[in-house]
Amino acid sequence: MGFNIVLVEPEIPNNTGNIGRLSLAAGCKLHLVKPFGFELNDKRVKRAGLDYWKHLSVSTYENLDDFFLKNKDEKMVFLSSKSENIYSTIAFEKNMFLVFGKESVGLNADLIIKNKSNSFKIPIYSKKVRSLNLANAVSIVVYEGLKKLY
Repeated sequence: MGFNIVLVEPEIPNNTGNIGRLSLAAGCKLHLVKPFGFELNDKRVKRAGLDYWKHLSVSTYENLDDFFLKNKDEKMVFLSSKSENIYSTIAFEKNMFLVFGKESVGLNADLIIKNKSNSFKIPIYSKKVRSLNLANAVSIVVYEGLKKLY
């Protein structure tokens, strides 16, 4: 298996569907932390994930505390535009958890501060862009990791 892709409170069904398809293509497992901004059976999730969704390994959690309780001993990195470390410096490991926040505000700032050494960002070189699309960000990080592992 590649990585564990974690989406904390995803809001946009098309992003989740696309990330699901990416997860399957990259040999990753998808973890979804509630609350969601949509229903998992939303046709937009299915359309973006195409007919691949049924083959995907997906775990859902009631909230962030539930996620951390069930995965407390796992190696995790946190991705946020508020981080100081650059994603290309992640010491990728198989089965590592790559944790991404929701589209509107990302991960909680306290979580990033608490995990400062394990928090990373994708550099943005224009002051006019606040953040990248979540599906694009996940793709960048996952394939950087796969490049380093294989």
